[in-house]
Amino acid sequence: MPSNDVRILLQAAVPTAAVGAVAAVVSAVVAGGKGAIGAVVGTLVVVLFMGLGLYILQRTAKSLPHLFQAMGLMLYAAQILLLFIFVAAFKNTTLFNPRAFALTLVAGTLAWIAAQTRAHMKSKILYVEPESSGEKPEKTGHSS
Repeated sequence: MPSNDVRILLQAAVPTAAVGAVAAVVSAVVAGGKGAIGAVVGTLVVVLFMGLGLYILQRTAKSLPHLFQAMGLMLYAAQILLLFIFVAAFKNTTLFNPRAFALTLVAGTLAWIAAQTRAHMKSKILYVEPESSGEKPEKTGHSS
């Protein structure tokens, strides 16, 4: 993964982890130990899903740039669907507080999307390959 991709990943993951830590503390106060566990599990699921999605999207951008936008839309739709499936699957669990889990999933997902958007807006990604200073560009086509 190029350094710019890692930078964007970190700029999205760190605020999401901070939101998860706050959610764990609030959940521990409101729902006890099971609430804190639910918030931690929710944060881990968000970071894992969204991080994996960002990795897949970056690989697609490099190998199939013409599919980038469609892949991004499909990927986010799939991620949201999978998060809903996780909420439904763990709705009646006794391992942790399902409400803390679900609320942390929502808060973490919103934090990830906001942080990733900010990271992309602040990053300076070249979309044109700069010429190297030592070489002259080759002329193509025919001149009249």
